[in-house]
Amino acid sequence: MRKILWTALTLVVLLGASLTFVWLDGQEGELALATLPVHAQTESSDQAADVQQQITDSGQSAIKNAIALAGPAVVRIDVTGTASTTNPFSEMFDDPFFRRFFGTPDEEEQERTTQSLGSGVVIAHGDEKLVITNNHVIENATTIDVTDIEGNSWEAEVVGTDAVIDVAILRLLGDTSSLPTAILGDSDLAEIGDWVIAIGNPLGLSYTVTLGIVSALDRDIDKPTGVGRFDNLIQTDAAINPGNSGGPLVNAFGEVIGINTVIARGTTSGVAIEGINFAIAINAINDVLDQLVETGTVTRGWLGLQHTDITPDVAEAYEVDPNLTGTLVVRVFPGDPAATAGFQEGDIIVQVGEATIEDSDDLNREIGLLSAGTTVDIIVLRAGESVTLSPTLGTRPSEAELLNYQGSAPPSAEEFAGITVKPLTQVVANQLGLNSTDGVVIMSVAPGSAAETAGLSEGDVILEIDHEGVSSVEDWETAVSALGEDAEVTLTIFRAGTLSFVTLNE
Repeated sequence: MRKILWTALTLVVLLGASLTFVWLDGQEGELALATLPVHAQTESSDQAADVQQQITDSGQSAIKNAIALAGPAVVRIDVTGTASTTNPFSEMFDDPFFRRFFGTPDEEEQERTTQSLGSGVVIAHGDEKLVITNNHVIENATTIDVTDIEGNSWEAEVVGTDAVIDVAILRLLGDTSSLPTAILGDSDLAEIGDWVIAIGNPLGLSYTVTLGIVSALDRDIDKPTGVGRFDNLIQTDAAINPGNSGGPLVNAFGEVIGINTVIARGTTSGVAIEGINFAIAINAINDVLDQLVETGTVTRGWLGLQHTDITPDVAEAYEVDPNLTGTLVVRVFPGDPAATAGFQEGDIIVQVGEATIEDSDDLNREIGLLSAGTTVDIIVLRAGESVTLSPTLGTRPSEAELLNYQGSAPPSAEEFAGITVKPLTQVVANQLGLNSTDGVVIMSVAPGSAAETAGLSEGDVILEIDHEGVSSVEDWETAVSALGEDAEVTLTIFRAGTLSFVTLNE
C-alpha cells in the first residue's frame, strides 16, 4: 500500500515537470517552438488523462482501504448522566422587594438527567479489547452504551480517565470476540499535508467518514471549559462536529494517529470559523495507557516551575543566547520540588535524566512520564555554566488547582493588606528595565483586599514604604510587622517604567 502511494506521488511530480525544450534550426540562432502534429497532441493528452485517472484511482483505493481497516473498529457511545442545576431566578431574590412578596426560593441544587452522544475506537490491549474515547464524552455518566457498525450493543464500564489530555478507557461487558480492533500508528511520524480521515457519529449520524489533511502539528490551545490547556494537538481540516468526539483520526494507511476532541467554530468577536479541528496525538495516549488500565487514573510527576521556549523576545528579556535550545525557567513555586532542589529564574533546562530537552513540550512530557517520588538528575545552564540539580518530584496538581496555583508553601514574605511578595532577582530587574535589585516584587494580590482596592497588581515592584527604602524581602517584613492594624501607608511603586505612589490601609 505504501508503495502504491509513493508511486502515485512520483507520477504527480513527473507530470508537473513534463516541460520539454527543443532547439530548432532558426535564423541567427533564434529559439523557435515546434508545432507538433495534432494526432501526437491527442495521443499525449490521452496518455496524461490515463495517468491522471490511475493516480485518482490509486488515491481513492488507498483511502477506501484505510477506511476498511479502521472503520469497523469505530463505535457509537450513548451516555446517560446527571447534572446539577439551581434556580435560574435565585439572584433576583437577593432584592428585599422580591423576598417580601415572593419569599425565599429553594436554592438547593437539583439533579437532572442528561443524554449525550460520542464516538470511540476499539483497540487490543493485552488479552482484552478496550475502547478509547474522550473523558468529556463519559464524564458524570450513569450508564454507557456502545454500539458497533453492525448494530451490536454492549453496556460499558469506565476503566480509567485522564482529564489532562481528555481521554477515557472503557471495557465492554459481554462477548467481544467478533469485534474488530484498530491499529494504532505513530503520531510522531505525521507531517503537515498528510491525508487523514475522521470517522465517527457527528450529530448522531452514525458511521460518518470525512477526509482532509493534517493542517498543523503541536498545537497548544485553551480547553473549552477555560480550565487547563491542551498540548501537542494535531490540527486537521477533516470535517468534525459534535458527536465526533472520541472517534479516531486515521492516516492513509488505516492507522489511528489521533482521537478527535475539540472543534473551533468562532472567535470571541463572533467571526465564524470552519476547518479548524483538533485531535489528541495517539502517542500521548499510549504514554499513559498502561497506567490508566492498571490504576484507573494517571499520576504525573510535578517539578513546580513555570517555563517557556527561548524565543528572540525571551532571549532578549533574560539576556541569553537566542540560539540555545532548552526551556527557560521564569518562575519557581515556593515549597515545590524545584524550589527545594535550588532551581532559579533564568535557568535553562537542557536535560532530564537521559532525555535531551529542546523546548517546553519536551520538559512537560518527560516530567509527566515520571511518577511522584522519583528523584531525577536535571541539567541546567546557569550564567553559561552547566549545573546538575536532583529534585524529588511531587504529584501534579489538578487542572482546577493549577488555575490559580501559587505553590505548595506560602511565600517567605509576610502578607500585608492582601499582598505577598518575592525577591527582586537580577533576571526580573533586567526584564523590567531596572538597574538595581533593591525592592520586592508583588507575587499576588488577594481578591477584595486593600491592595486590590488601591489598584496594586501582580508584577508591581515596591521600592519604598512611607518613603523608606525596601531593599529586600527582609526589609519588607520588618517594615510591615511594625505597622498597626489600621495603619495607613504610602508605597512607592515601579510599574511599566513609571514610578507612582499608592496609599492603602491594612
